[in-house]
Amino acid sequence: MRLLRNLARRKLRTALTIAGITIGIWALVVFSSMANKINSLVEGGSQYFENKILVTDASGGGFAALPVEAEEVGRIAGLDGVAAAVPQVSFFADEEFSGGFGQPDQVEGSVAGADGGRETFVLRPVQGRLLTPEDEGADVAVFGSDVARERGAVVGQPFDVRGRRFQVVGILEPTLTAPDATIYLPLRAAQEMFYEQVPPIVRDNTTPDGLVSQVVIYPTPGTDIAALADRIEATVENSATLTGEEFDDLIGSSVAIFNAIIIGVALISLVVGGLSVINTMAMSVAERTREIGIKRAIGGSRRRIIRELMVEAGVIGFIGGLLGLALGAIVVFLANEAGRTSGTVLFDLTPGTALFAVGFSTVLGVLAGVLPAWNAARLDPVAALRYE
Repeated sequence: MRLLRNLARRKLRTALTIAGITIGIWALVVFSSMANKINSLVEGGSQYFENKILVTDASGGGFAALPVEAEEVGRIAGLDGVAAAVPQVSFFADEEFSGGFGQPDQVEGSVAGADGGRETFVLRPVQGRLLTPEDEGADVAVFGSDVARERGAVVGQPFDVRGRRFQVVGILEPTLTAPDATIYLPLRAAQEMFYEQVPPIVRDNTTPDGLVSQVVIYPTPGTDIAALADRIEATVENSATLTGEEFDDLIGSSVAIFNAIIIGVALISLVVGGLSVINTMAMSVAERTREIGIKRAIGGSRRRIIRELMVEAGVIGFIGGLLGLALGAIVVFLANEAGRTSGTVLFDLTPGTALFAVGFSTVLGVLAGVLPAWNAARLDPVAALRYE
Protein backbone atom coordinates (compact mmCIF):
# COMPACT_ATOMS: atom_id res chain seq x y z
CA MET A 1 0.00 0.00 0.00
CA ARG A 2 2.85 2.37 0.79
CA LEU A 3 4.22 1.81 -2.70
CA LEU A 4 0.88 2.73 -4.29
CA ARG A 5 0.62 5.82 -2.07
CA ASN A 6 4.06 6.92 -3.24
CA LEU A 7 3.02 6.53 -6.86
CA ALA A 8 -0.21 8.42 -6.21
CA ARG A 9 1.50 11.45 -4.73
CA ARG A 10 1.86 12.97 -8.17
CA LYS A 11 -1.00 11.34 -10.05
CA LEU A 12 -0.62 13.34 -13.26
CA ARG A 13 3.13 12.79 -13.54
CA THR A 14 2.79 9.06 -12.85
CA ALA A 15 -0.10 8.76 -15.30
CA LEU A 16 1.85 10.51 -18.04
CA THR A 17 4.86 8.26 -17.43
CA ILE A 18 2.69 5.14 -17.61
CA ALA A 19 1.07 6.52 -20.78
CA GLY A 20 4.50 6.90 -22.39
CA ILE A 21 5.38 3.29 -21.64
CA THR A 22 1.92 2.17 -22.75
CA ILE A 23 2.37 3.74 -26.17
CA GLY A 24 5.80 2.13 -26.54
CA ILE A 25 4.53 -1.32 -25.60
CA TRP A 26 1.49 -0.85 -27.82
CA ALA A 27 3.81 -0.20 -30.77
CA LEU A 28 5.95 -3.20 -29.81
CA VAL A 29 2.93 -5.52 -29.58
CA VAL A 30 1.35 -4.40 -32.87
CA PHE A 31 4.56 -4.43 -34.90
CA SER A 32 5.76 -7.70 -33.35
CA SER A 33 2.41 -9.32 -34.16
CA MET A 34 2.80 -8.23 -37.76
CA ALA A 35 6.33 -9.64 -37.82
CA ASN A 36 5.04 -12.91 -36.31
CA LYS A 37 2.52 -13.29 -39.14
CA ILE A 38 5.07 -12.56 -41.85
CA ASN A 39 7.63 -14.88 -40.25
CA SER A 40 5.07 -17.70 -40.03
CA LEU A 41 4.27 -17.31 -43.73
CA VAL A 42 7.97 -17.32 -44.61
CA GLU A 43 8.62 -20.30 -42.34
CA GLY A 44 5.75 -22.16 -43.98
CA GLY A 45 7.22 -21.36 -47.40
CA SER A 46 10.63 -22.59 -46.27
CA GLN A 47 9.12 -25.86 -45.03
CA TYR A 48 7.16 -26.28 -48.26
CA PHE A 49 10.16 -25.73 -50.56
CA GLU A 50 12.54 -27.79 -48.42
CA ASN A 51 14.09 -30.64 -50.44
CA LYS A 52 12.05 -29.94 -53.56
CA ILE A 53 12.14 -27.85 -56.74
CA LEU A 54 9.35 -25.73 -58.24
CA VAL A 55 9.38 -25.51 -62.04
CA THR A 56 7.42 -22.77 -63.84
CA ASP A 57 7.44 -20.99 -67.19
CA ALA A 58 10.16 -18.33 -67.36
CA SER A 59 8.37 -16.04 -69.85
CA GLY A 60 6.42 -14.18 -67.19
CA GLY A 61 9.17 -14.16 -64.59
CA GLY A 62 8.39 -17.58 -63.14
CA PHE A 63 6.11 -18.34 -60.17
CA ALA A 64 3.33 -19.78 -62.35
CA ALA A 65 2.83 -16.57 -64.31
CA LEU A 66 2.23 -18.48 -67.58
CA PRO A 67 1.14 -22.08 -68.26
CA VAL A 68 3.55 -24.95 -68.73
CA GLU A 69 2.88 -27.68 -71.30
CA ALA A 70 1.89 -30.87 -69.47
CA GLU A 71 4.08 -32.95 -71.81
CA GLU A 72 7.12 -31.41 -70.17
CA VAL A 73 6.25 -33.22 -66.94
CA GLY A 74 7.25 -36.56 -68.48
CA ARG A 75 10.59 -35.15 -69.68
CA ILE A 76 11.35 -33.83 -66.22
CA ALA A 77 10.34 -37.10 -64.55
CA GLY A 78 12.81 -38.97 -66.75
CA LEU A 79 15.84 -36.98 -65.57
CA ASP A 80 18.34 -38.62 -63.24
CA GLY A 81 17.76 -37.60 -59.64
CA VAL A 82 14.01 -37.00 -60.02
CA ALA A 83 11.96 -39.27 -57.73
CA ALA A 84 8.60 -37.71 -58.63
CA ALA A 85 7.30 -34.85 -60.78
CA VAL A 86 3.87 -33.61 -59.73
CA PRO A 87 1.96 -31.26 -62.06
CA GLN A 88 -0.15 -28.59 -60.38
CA VAL A 89 -2.53 -25.85 -61.41
CA SER A 90 -2.72 -22.65 -59.36
CA PHE A 91 -4.73 -19.46 -59.82
CA PHE A 92 -6.62 -16.81 -57.83
CA ALA A 93 -9.92 -17.90 -56.31
CA ASP A 94 -11.58 -14.67 -57.45
CA GLU A 95 -11.82 -13.54 -61.05
CA GLU A 96 -10.85 -10.01 -60.05
CA PHE A 97 -7.97 -9.45 -57.66
CA SER A 98 -7.03 -5.86 -56.92
CA GLY A 99 -3.79 -6.69 -55.18
CA GLY A 100 -2.82 -5.13 -51.88
CA PHE A 101 -1.14 -6.41 -48.75
CA GLY A 102 -1.97 -9.88 -47.57
CA GLN A 103 -2.38 -13.42 -48.85
CA PRO A 104 -4.99 -13.66 -51.67
CA ASP A 105 -7.22 -16.72 -51.75
CA GLN A 106 -5.84 -19.32 -54.15
CA VAL A 107 -7.08 -22.40 -55.98
CA GLU A 108 -4.66 -25.29 -56.31
CA GLY A 109 -5.26 -28.49 -58.26
CA SER A 110 -3.16 -31.66 -58.29
CA VAL A 111 -3.53 -35.43 -58.22
CA ALA A 112 -3.70 -36.53 -54.60
CA GLY A 113 -0.90 -38.92 -53.67
CA ALA A 114 1.13 -38.22 -56.81
CA ASP A 115 4.15 -37.39 -54.63
CA GLY A 116 4.30 -40.99 -53.44
CA GLY A 117 4.41 -39.96 -49.79
CA ARG A 118 7.46 -37.71 -50.24
CA GLU A 119 5.72 -34.48 -49.23
CA THR A 120 6.99 -33.31 -45.83
CA PHE A 121 4.56 -30.37 -45.47
CA VAL A 122 1.62 -32.49 -44.33
CA LEU A 123 -1.93 -31.08 -44.31
CA ARG A 124 -4.57 -32.54 -41.99
CA PRO A 125 -8.34 -32.14 -42.05
CA VAL A 126 -10.15 -30.76 -39.03
CA GLN A 127 -13.48 -31.68 -40.66
CA GLY A 128 -14.23 -34.19 -43.42
CA ARG A 129 -11.34 -35.63 -45.39
CA LEU A 130 -8.52 -34.84 -47.81
CA LEU A 131 -8.69 -35.39 -51.57
CA THR A 132 -7.90 -38.88 -52.88
CA PRO A 133 -6.78 -40.17 -56.32
CA GLU A 134 -10.32 -41.45 -56.83
CA ASP A 135 -11.59 -37.84 -56.77
CA GLU A 136 -10.15 -37.18 -60.24
CA GLY A 137 -13.08 -36.43 -62.52
CA ALA A 138 -15.32 -35.33 -59.63
CA ASP A 139 -16.13 -31.77 -58.63
CA VAL A 140 -15.09 -31.88 -54.98
CA ALA A 141 -13.03 -29.45 -52.93
CA VAL A 142 -11.06 -29.14 -49.69
CA PHE A 143 -10.88 -25.68 -48.11
CA GLY A 144 -8.14 -24.11 -46.02
CA SER A 145 -9.23 -22.89 -42.58
CA ASP A 146 -9.27 -19.15 -43.34
CA VAL A 147 -10.91 -19.34 -46.76
CA ALA A 148 -13.56 -21.72 -45.39
CA ARG A 149 -14.44 -19.31 -42.61
CA GLU A 150 -14.41 -16.22 -44.86
CA ARG A 151 -16.60 -17.81 -47.55
CA GLY A 152 -18.86 -19.87 -45.32
CA ALA A 153 -17.89 -23.26 -46.75
CA VAL A 154 -19.45 -26.23 -44.93
CA VAL A 155 -18.47 -29.88 -45.29
CA GLY A 156 -21.15 -31.78 -47.21
CA GLN A 157 -22.57 -28.65 -48.80
CA PRO A 158 -22.04 -27.36 -52.37
CA PHE A 159 -19.97 -24.23 -52.97
CA ASP A 160 -19.29 -22.21 -56.13
CA VAL A 161 -15.69 -21.51 -57.08
CA ARG A 162 -15.44 -19.09 -60.00
CA GLY A 163 -18.96 -20.00 -61.08
CA ARG A 164 -18.40 -23.76 -60.95
CA ARG A 165 -20.14 -25.80 -58.24
CA PHE A 166 -18.08 -28.12 -56.03
CA GLN A 167 -19.01 -30.38 -53.14
CA VAL A 168 -17.00 -29.48 -50.01
CA VAL A 169 -15.51 -32.70 -48.62
CA GLY A 170 -13.02 -31.32 -46.10
CA ILE A 171 -11.71 -28.33 -44.19
CA LEU A 172 -8.05 -28.21 -43.14
CA GLU A 173 -6.50 -27.55 -39.76
CA PRO A 174 -5.06 -24.02 -39.43
CA THR A 175 -1.39 -23.79 -40.39
CA LEU A 176 -0.90 -19.97 -40.16
CA THR A 177 0.59 -20.22 -43.66
CA ALA A 178 -0.53 -20.18 -47.30
CA PRO A 179 -2.69 -23.37 -47.18
CA ASP A 180 -5.12 -21.54 -44.89
CA ALA A 181 -6.08 -19.33 -47.86
CA THR A 182 -6.14 -22.15 -50.47
CA ILE A 183 -8.95 -24.18 -52.04
CA TYR A 184 -7.73 -27.62 -53.16
CA LEU A 185 -9.32 -29.28 -56.21
CA PRO A 186 -8.67 -32.43 -58.25
CA LEU A 187 -6.19 -31.71 -61.07
CA ARG A 188 -8.63 -32.30 -63.93
CA ALA A 189 -11.24 -29.84 -62.59
CA ALA A 190 -8.55 -27.21 -61.92
CA GLN A 191 -7.14 -27.68 -65.45
CA GLU A 192 -10.56 -27.10 -67.00
CA MET A 193 -10.97 -23.89 -65.00
CA PHE A 194 -7.41 -22.78 -65.75
CA TYR A 195 -7.99 -23.42 -69.47
CA GLU A 196 -10.75 -20.79 -69.48
CA GLN A 197 -8.35 -18.19 -68.08
CA VAL A 198 -5.43 -18.49 -70.50
CA PRO A 199 -5.24 -16.27 -73.61
CA PRO A 200 -7.24 -17.46 -76.68
CA ILE A 201 -4.05 -18.13 -78.63
CA VAL A 202 -3.06 -20.69 -75.98
CA ARG A 203 -6.51 -22.32 -75.90
CA ASP A 204 -6.46 -22.72 -79.68
CA ASN A 205 -3.27 -24.78 -79.51
CA THR A 206 -3.88 -27.06 -76.56
CA THR A 207 -6.51 -28.83 -74.45
CA PRO A 208 -7.33 -28.48 -70.73
CA ASP A 209 -5.37 -31.60 -69.79
CA GLY A 210 -2.34 -30.19 -71.62
CA LEU A 211 -1.86 -27.27 -69.26
CA VAL A 212 -0.30 -26.96 -65.82
CA SER A 213 0.91 -23.85 -64.07
CA GLN A 214 3.82 -25.44 -62.18
CA VAL A 215 5.57 -28.74 -61.58
CA VAL A 216 6.80 -29.78 -58.13
CA ILE A 217 9.92 -31.94 -58.28
CA TYR A 218 10.86 -34.34 -55.48
CA PRO A 219 14.56 -35.27 -55.85
CA THR A 220 15.84 -38.70 -54.90
CA PRO A 221 17.70 -38.79 -51.56
CA GLY A 222 21.29 -37.60 -51.85
CA THR A 223 20.73 -35.67 -55.08
CA ASP A 224 22.42 -32.28 -55.47
CA ILE A 225 19.28 -30.12 -55.65
CA ALA A 226 20.99 -27.08 -57.15
CA ALA A 227 22.62 -29.20 -59.88
CA LEU A 228 19.30 -30.91 -60.63
CA ALA A 229 17.60 -27.53 -60.95
CA ASP A 230 20.24 -26.49 -63.49
CA ARG A 231 19.69 -29.70 -65.49
CA ILE A 232 15.93 -29.08 -65.56
CA GLU A 233 16.39 -25.55 -66.90
CA ALA A 234 18.83 -26.89 -69.51
CA THR A 235 16.44 -29.68 -70.55
CA VAL A 236 13.09 -27.88 -70.52
CA GLU A 237 13.03 -24.87 -72.80
CA ASN A 238 12.00 -21.55 -71.26
CA SER A 239 11.66 -22.98 -67.74
CA ALA A 240 12.47 -21.39 -64.39
CA THR A 241 13.23 -23.28 -61.17
CA LEU A 242 13.07 -22.33 -57.52
CA THR A 243 14.75 -24.38 -54.77
CA GLY A 244 14.33 -24.13 -51.02
CA GLU A 245 17.72 -22.45 -50.66
CA GLU A 246 16.83 -19.88 -53.30
CA PHE A 247 13.49 -19.21 -51.61
CA ASP A 248 15.21 -18.57 -48.27
CA ASP A 249 17.76 -16.25 -49.91
CA LEU A 250 15.05 -14.40 -51.86
CA ILE A 251 12.59 -13.91 -49.01
CA GLY A 252 14.81 -14.12 -45.94
CA SER A 253 16.79 -10.94 -46.57
CA SER A 254 13.63 -8.88 -47.15
CA VAL A 255 12.03 -10.23 -43.98
CA ALA A 256 15.20 -9.50 -41.98
CA ILE A 257 15.12 -5.86 -43.12
CA PHE A 258 11.43 -5.57 -42.29
CA ASN A 259 11.95 -7.05 -38.83
CA ALA A 260 14.85 -4.67 -38.17
CA ILE A 261 12.63 -1.70 -39.08
CA ILE A 262 9.86 -2.97 -36.79
CA ILE A 263 12.24 -3.48 -33.87
CA GLY A 264 13.81 -0.07 -34.44
CA VAL A 265 10.47 1.74 -34.36
CA ALA A 266 9.38 -0.10 -31.22
CA LEU A 267 12.69 0.53 -29.44
CA ILE A 268 12.52 4.25 -30.17
CA SER A 269 9.11 4.36 -28.55
CA LEU A 270 10.37 2.39 -25.56
CA VAL A 271 13.41 4.65 -25.11
CA VAL A 272 11.04 7.60 -24.82
CA GLY A 273 9.08 5.69 -22.18
CA GLY A 274 12.30 4.84 -20.30
CA LEU A 275 13.35 8.49 -20.21
CA SER A 276 9.93 9.33 -18.78
CA VAL A 277 10.48 6.83 -15.96
CA ILE A 278 13.91 8.32 -15.19
CA ASN A 279 12.41 11.81 -15.05
CA THR A 280 9.54 10.71 -12.81
CA MET A 281 11.78 8.85 -10.38
CA ALA A 282 14.31 11.71 -10.25
CA MET A 283 11.54 14.16 -9.39
CA SER A 284 10.19 11.71 -6.82
CA VAL A 285 13.60 11.47 -5.14
CA ALA A 286 13.88 15.27 -5.05
CA GLU A 287 10.45 15.62 -3.45
CA ARG A 288 11.13 12.87 -0.91
CA THR A 289 14.61 13.92 0.12
CA ARG A 290 13.66 14.57 3.77
CA GLU A 291 11.78 11.24 3.89
CA ILE A 292 14.83 9.41 2.56
CA GLY A 293 17.03 11.25 5.08
CA ILE A 294 14.79 10.13 7.94
CA LYS A 295 14.95 6.51 6.76
CA ARG A 296 18.73 6.69 6.59
CA ALA A 297 18.96 8.37 10.00
CA ILE A 298 16.93 5.64 11.74
CA GLY A 299 19.06 2.89 10.24
CA GLY A 300 17.65 2.31 6.78
CA SER A 301 20.35 0.83 4.55
CA ARG A 302 21.31 2.12 1.13
CA ARG A 303 20.35 -1.24 -0.31
CA ARG A 304 16.80 -0.89 1.08
CA ILE A 305 16.45 2.63 -0.36
CA ILE A 306 17.62 1.43 -3.78
CA ARG A 307 15.30 -1.59 -3.66
CA GLU A 308 12.23 0.47 -2.76
CA LEU A 309 12.75 3.02 -5.51
CA MET A 310 13.57 0.39 -8.13
CA VAL A 311 10.42 -1.56 -7.20
CA GLU A 312 8.40 1.63 -7.68
CA ALA A 313 9.95 2.14 -11.10
CA GLY A 314 9.33 -1.52 -11.96
CA VAL A 315 5.65 -1.21 -10.99
CA ILE A 316 5.32 1.81 -13.28
CA GLY A 317 6.82 -0.24 -16.11
CA PHE A 318 4.63 -3.26 -15.29
CA ILE A 319 1.41 -1.23 -15.30
CA GLY A 320 2.42 0.49 -18.56
CA GLY A 321 3.23 -2.92 -20.06
CA LEU A 322 -0.15 -4.38 -19.13
CA LEU A 323 -2.00 -1.39 -20.54
CA GLY A 324 0.12 -1.41 -23.71
CA LEU A 325 -0.49 -5.15 -24.16
CA ALA A 326 -4.24 -4.69 -23.71
CA LEU A 327 -4.34 -1.80 -26.17
CA GLY A 328 -2.20 -3.68 -28.68
CA ALA A 329 -4.34 -6.83 -28.36
CA ILE A 330 -7.48 -4.79 -29.05
CA VAL A 331 -5.92 -3.20 -32.14
CA VAL A 332 -4.69 -6.59 -33.42
CA PHE A 333 -8.09 -8.22 -32.87
CA LEU A 334 -10.05 -5.42 -34.55
CA ALA A 335 -7.61 -5.24 -37.51
CA ASN A 336 -7.75 -9.01 -38.06
CA GLU A 337 -11.53 -9.12 -37.81
CA ALA A 338 -11.86 -6.21 -40.25
CA GLY A 339 -9.58 -7.97 -42.73
CA ARG A 340 -10.97 -11.51 -42.51
CA THR A 341 -13.67 -10.95 -45.12
CA SER A 342 -11.00 -9.96 -47.66
CA GLY A 343 -8.46 -12.53 -46.47
CA THR A 344 -6.13 -9.82 -45.12
CA VAL A 345 -5.17 -11.17 -41.69
CA LEU A 346 -1.97 -9.30 -40.92
CA PHE A 347 -1.28 -9.95 -37.24
CA ASP A 348 -0.46 -12.92 -35.03
CA LEU A 349 -0.23 -12.06 -31.32
CA THR A 350 1.46 -15.02 -29.64
CA PRO A 351 1.78 -15.74 -25.89
CA GLY A 352 5.52 -15.30 -26.25
CA THR A 353 5.08 -11.80 -27.65
CA ALA A 354 2.67 -10.89 -24.85
CA LEU A 355 4.99 -12.15 -22.10
CA PHE A 356 7.99 -10.45 -23.68
CA ALA A 357 6.15 -7.11 -23.92
CA VAL A 358 5.14 -7.05 -20.25
CA GLY A 359 8.47 -8.43 -19.08
CA PHE A 360 10.42 -5.95 -21.18
CA SER A 361 8.43 -2.97 -19.90
CA THR A 362 8.95 -4.11 -16.29
CA VAL A 363 12.69 -4.55 -16.77
CA LEU A 364 12.81 -1.21 -18.58
CA GLY A 365 11.15 0.48 -15.60
CA VAL A 366 13.55 -1.17 -13.13
CA LEU A 367 16.62 -0.18 -15.16
CA ALA A 368 15.32 3.35 -15.64
CA GLY A 369 14.99 3.63 -11.84
CA VAL A 370 18.57 2.56 -11.12
CA LEU A 371 20.19 5.98 -11.47
CA PRO A 372 17.63 7.93 -9.37
CA ALA A 373 17.67 5.16 -6.75
CA TRP A 374 21.47 5.16 -6.59
CA ASN A 375 21.55 8.95 -6.18
CA ALA A 376 18.94 8.71 -3.42
CA ALA A 377 20.92 6.07 -1.54
CA ARG A 378 24.05 8.26 -1.64
CA LEU A 379 22.34 11.21 0.04
CA ASP A 380 23.96 12.30 3.30
CA PRO A 381 21.35 11.75 6.04
CA VAL A 382 22.13 15.05 7.82
CA ALA A 383 22.00 17.07 4.58
CA ALA A 384 18.81 15.30 3.56
CA LEU A 385 17.11 16.16 6.86
CA ARG A 386 17.96 19.82 6.34
CA TYR A 387 16.64 19.77 2.75
CA GLU A 388 13.77 22.17 2.09
